[in-house]
Amino acid sequence: MKKFFLTTPLYYPNARPHVGSAYTTIVCDVIARYRRMCGDDVAFLTGTDEHGEKLERAAAAAGMTPQAFVAEKRQLFVDLWKKLGIEYSHFVYTDQPDHVTSVQRILRLAQKHEPSVIYKGQYQGRYCVSDERYISDGAEPANCDICGRPAELISEENYFFRLSQFGGEDGPLMKLYRDNPGFVQPEYRMNEVKSFVRSGLRDISVSRKRIKWGIPWPDDPEQVFYVWYDALTGYLTGLGYAQDENGGPDFQKYWMGTEGGTEAVHMIGKDILRFHAVYWPAFLMAARLPLPKTVFAHGWVYYEQEKMSKSKGNVVYPEPIVDALDSFGAPGNDALRYYLLREAPFGQDMSFSYEGLIQRYNSDLANDLGNLANRTITMIRNYLDGVVPAVPLESGETLGWGAKEPLHFHATVTQSVNRVQAYFNGFELSRGIEEIWHLVATTNYYLADVKPWSMAQDPSMQKHVANVVSTCYEVLRFVAVLVHPVLPASTRKLWEQLGLRQARGPVAAQRVEDLVWGHREDRRPEVQVGKPEPIFPDVKREKKEALLAKLYEFAEADRERDKPAAGALREAPLQANPDENDDKTGKPKEKISMESKLPSPEPQISSPESRVPSPGTPAPSPQPAAPAPEKISIEDFAKVEMRTGEVTAAERVQGANKLLKLQVDIGTEVRQVVAGIAEYYEPEKLIGMKVVVVTNLQPRKLRGVESNGMIVAASVGEQGRPVLVTFREDLPNGARLK
Repeated sequence: MKKFFLTTPLYYPNARPHVGSAYTTIVCDVIARYRRMCGDDVAFLTGTDEHGEKLERAAAAAGMTPQAFVAEKRQLFVDLWKKLGIEYSHFVYTDQPDHVTSVQRILRLAQKHEPSVIYKGQYQGRYCVSDERYISDGAEPANCDICGRPAELISEENYFFRLSQFGGEDGPLMKLYRDNPGFVQPEYRMNEVKSFVRSGLRDISVSRKRIKWGIPWPDDPEQVFYVWYDALTGYLTGLGYAQDENGGPDFQKYWMGTEGGTEAVHMIGKDILRFHAVYWPAFLMAARLPLPKTVFAHGWVYYEQEKMSKSKGNVVYPEPIVDALDSFGAPGNDALRYYLLREAPFGQDMSFSYEGLIQRYNSDLANDLGNLANRTITMIRNYLDGVVPAVPLESGETLGWGAKEPLHFHATVTQSVNRVQAYFNGFELSRGIEEIWHLVATTNYYLADVKPWSMAQDPSMQKHVANVVSTCYEVLRFVAVLVHPVLPASTRKLWEQLGLRQARGPVAAQRVEDLVWGHREDRRPEVQVGKPEPIFPDVKREKKEALLAKLYEFAEADRERDKPAAGALREAPLQANPDENDDKTGKPKEKISMESKLPSPEPQISSPESRVPSPGTPAPSPQPAAPAPEKISIEDFAKVEMRTGEVTAAERVQGANKLLKLQVDIGTEVRQVVAGIAEYYEPEKLIGMKVVVVTNLQPRKLRGVESNGMIVAASVGEQGRPVLVTFREDLPNGARLK
């Protein structure tokens, strides 16, 4: 039995958890459920990171002690995970008493094994209270590059961790990345981490003198631990690291066992990758403790392609979504889980919308899976007295379709199971779900093509009817098991209607590796299906409009709730990492405007001679002002559609010195765009760059190469040097500029 340890980030309980926090936790819940169904021994940990100056200030503003404040906010997470059906095995909060022992112990181990790794030094620099991070090592004014606020100047004596000794091309961290290419996933995130380490690592302060709300530094009561040293150790505390000198049984099994085959995985938002992929392994190396196997950094959740912000009133909370769907008879939890996991490849950014949620529910759940289940169970009851017949091993071969190629469901389903396992094992959740729905779609096509309801009118076709219906039933059995981690409540209902709870036990107790086509040895001689009741009632037409109205009504109520009370301390804007808002290091929503993104023109520097007129030279007459450009209406401007895009490929156009041919991902498709920037940009350096694309231009050919759009650039200097418009923040491909 494999051992598997999975963690969410420890969420920062400074506010109500939103759909981004739910996204990470739902992902982990799905993976944990799946690994249990693979027979693994799974520990799934989540929790809250409850120390730091931001929480200390928030508690003071609320007129509460820090302990009371974090306990109240922590309960919001506990309640939400219960509502969403999250089945974690361990919950840790960094204000629990044994966490002090854990943090101090890992420090003592580092000092024991690497005596010089911790030292005391003087720090002076700019510090962002909102994001709890140092901004610069100088006294010059500086703004936080994440939240944009002015950073405070601090000067104090701290303890430092000698991170620099872990850097360098031949250092411990780069060796870790070379020896374990899957340590950071997706792969392009690993490249970001390597680049950061190669840029040179500086020693980091791991204590604070001026903060009281934190873990006390041993033997120095004036200092408390730096919040990330504190928070990261919470993963160990949650496993009982402080229970005794050996760390307790769960710590030994799920963490110390990583050297013997236990797989430990941290699921995090991409904005806290540096802390988990650089700082955390360095802390563990210094303490001579095992490392996790994988740090997976996923993308952000946007609202309709915009970052969530309380100031904009577009923060999405899970509870009203679930409640609204439930009130219309739809399984709210499962609908939300499915949408979040299916809408975008895991690892990339996704854009949340209420319209998209309902559309995905109606098309995939109600129409595809729901109809297949309802029709299959109804036909078994109507044509076969409710008894499931034996399943032919090669369904389709005896149906007499004439010239049509028969469907071999036995092979098709077996291949699908193998692919789903490969995708889920590699955290490619959306692709695994797509594979399951390909199986559902194939079966629906099979039913529509064969029309067993027509066959049933002919007594001589009863065997064929039984074969068709039992084939669909067997597909549903496979689908129920495979998609159970994603749709736990709905598949329990489906399993019950299929009559399989009595025959095989709960669906959660099934093992993926036991899925064998037509396998009947552990069934009763006859399986009686239940009553076919809609598992996914559709929400269409008037119902859809009413549901949307209710969702927006709930959203408006949340918007009012998020407004600060008069005279209250202004709360920091919601961090731009929607799925890690509670982990301290997101970015604020920033309005996109062309003016704010265009670089300033280079200053024109003239020679001294050009500035001083020669004697007797008449003063130059003033040049007439250039005519003002013609004004256009806002309606005219609105006709130009500009969207964000990511360059995925770039090459020179043969025979054209100034042209590059680019492939640009604009969210819905990849566009080919020809741009006259070859004299200023190397093709390979454009890969991965975020650009602005005018997407509604008529296609045109340049040197015989079709261009379907235009890249926006500033024209700088007398030569008109093009400078591509890009962004300081990470935006989803296809975001509209307005």
